Amino acid sequence: MNIEERKMLVKVCKMYYYESWTQEKIAEKIGVSRPMISKMLHRAREEGIIEIVIHDDDHEISTLEKEIEQLFKLKQVLVVPTKDLNKEMLSSAVGKAAAQFVLKLIKNGDRIGVSWGNTLYHMVREFPLEKKENVKIIPLVGGTGNHRNEMHSNQIAYELSKKLGVTCDTLYAPAVVETEELKNQIIQLPNIAEVLKEGEQIDVALVGIGNPFSMSTMERSGYLNEQVLTELKAMHIVADINSRFINRDGKVNEHPINNKVIGLGLDQLKKTKTVVGMAFGLHKIDCILAALRGRFINMLITDEASAKNIVQAQKRM
Repeated sequence: MNIEERKMLVKVCKMYYYESWTQEKIAEKIGVSRPMISKMLHRAREEGIIEIVIHDDDHEISTLEKEIEQLFKLKQVLVVPTKDLNKEMLSSAVGKAAAQFVLKLIKNGDRIGVSWGNTLYHMVREFPLEKKENVKIIPLVGGTGNHRNEMHSNQIAYELSKKLGVTCDTLYAPAVVETEELKNQIIQLPNIAEVLKEGEQIDVALVGIGNPFSMSTMERSGYLNEQVLTELKAMHIVADINSRFINRDGKVNEHPINNKVIGLGLDQLKKTKTVVGMAFGLHKIDCILAALRGRFINMLITDEASAKNIVQAQKRM
């Protein structure tokens, strides 16, 4: 094949594959028959000018999901394809996928518990309007104040209840208080005690998995200061669930802050039939692993890159 022939094959391929021209239109453009264009495209494949590659993302994602399910004995895993997405698009993609996943989980008559955090915020933001019957949304941890209110458990419960056309409770208390004595006083207040009791009877829990040291919702909400963060780091803490802190092995930390939290405890969370953990981003890999190793969740929603790293990290153990 001479240079001119190759140039013509490349020109035809670009019109056909890049510009979506029909073979008839290309034939008319360059003054040949349609069968000749077909032969030219066939020759271009034989000469290696074009390559047909099918990226079976569904198969790759499905394999990842099954691997994580088997490694950690989970009921179900949702891995969101996120190749080539920027930060804003990533948040939206995970939020939309999580919303559809959760919508299928919720049945009429269910009691749904929600914690707080960035992923839950994006999930609720993308949630479709779909009426459910006799469903109730219950916040699993307190949350008051003027910082990051949109990510607080109460606000997430309220926004989700609006999307589903159902009722919700409100936990009128901070996530963390100053002393254990104050916490014990607050949880005995009738309205607080009632919501906490409701939280123990939920059918589905939707919980965020936080990183206390990177982009932390708790820190941005004013619940963690430098001293506490330094102490937690010294104790090898890597994650928080329902505002309780756990180490790399998934064990609950003995730091006093865990005794000052107003919300559903992790022992009680484990008794819930369905617990969906949600987190995405490479800064959440150790956090997700800790939650999985501690068996605090039995379903997981995460992004593709994080899922790959989770599998690799667990296999190295």
